Amino acid sequence: MRMQLIPREQFNHEQAMTEDRRLGRDYEYNGMPGTPYVMRRRILLSPSRLPCTPPPFGTLVAIDLKTGGRLWEVPLGSPARLVSAEQAAKIPAEWGSPSLGGPIVTAGGVVFIGAALDRWLHAYDIETGRELWRGPLPESGKATPMTYRLASGAQFVAIAVGGGGAWGVGDYVVAFRLATAAKP
Repeated sequence: MRMQLIPREQFNHEQAMTEDRRLGRDYEYNGMPGTPYVMRRRILLSPSRLPCTPPPFGTLVAIDLKTGGRLWEVPLGSPARLVSAEQAAKIPAEWGSPSLGGPIVTAGGVVFIGAALDRWLHAYDIETGRELWRGPLPESGKATPMTYRLASGAQFVAIAVGGGGAWGVGDYVVAFRLATAAKP
């Protein structure tokens, strides 16, 4: 990903968008309210529309905080949305996906993350990295999930998905109710 901060007084949004369309560029701009800058971001893709770095493109890693050693690592998501259906069928699952966002870990030892491009909220066992569950999202979850519990004891995991920008997608907040038999 390439990111650039542009001094606000030097930035004209309409002019930038017009030039981007003319040159076929797919930059995303964020006004960053309260700062003197505008952020410009672009995912760097090869002519095949895959990232310019070798795979894996995204993984979820658990680190032992006492030793600093890696406990486990699993591919996170799929880059299939970036390419044609024909190319997507050939992408190995272990390649993972570019991601924006982070995980949340519950007291019951479940890691929830939806940061990949693949439109799923994933749940992993904190001890093994085994995927326990995945729930569908209307867009990719480019945010860190949160959890809350009602007075009744029902627990939910919620995530903001979409994010508009260069990907041209909608914005949603999606919540999943955790089963009472599941680890909270």
